[in-house]
Amino acid sequence: MDKEVLVSISGLQFSEANKEAVEMITVADYYKKNDKHYLIFDEAMEGFEGTTRNMIKFNEHMVDITKKGITNVHMVFEEKQKNMTYYDTPFGNLLIGLSTNRIDVEEETAAINVKIDYSLDINYEFVSDCKISISVKEKKAGDISLFS
Repeated sequence: MDKEVLVSISGLQFSEANKEAVEMITVADYYKKNDKHYLIFDEAMEGFEGTTRNMIKFNEHMVDITKKGITNVHMVFEEKQKNMTYYDTPFGNLLIGLSTNRIDVEEETAAINVKIDYSLDINYEFVSDCKISISVKEKKAGDISLFS
């Protein structure tokens, strides 16, 4: 796969009251080292100056997401494990718990798809069941059909 890729990250939170979806599509730098995939990209946050640098490191057993900038967090998803971390936002710090149920990684020649199913708690209280999908595709010159 090329060094420059297109990445689609979508998340879905399920709570008793509703279902909330979020999606982001961006260009990222990609490389593979020691059987781990790496994605690096910057993210702007509406209403704030500056950006957040994101690094996603993953293999078939774990997904590691690090954000540094406007928001700061180091989230680790490992199947059948619960990991706790502080999520530093412009509005304050949150203690979050990530209980990962399943990680699926599908690797093709020009694409990688990652799916994470997990439960989220904040300050030791269950918030919702969540899903994250990360789709990585080679970026081709003139390609306007991102993830069809």
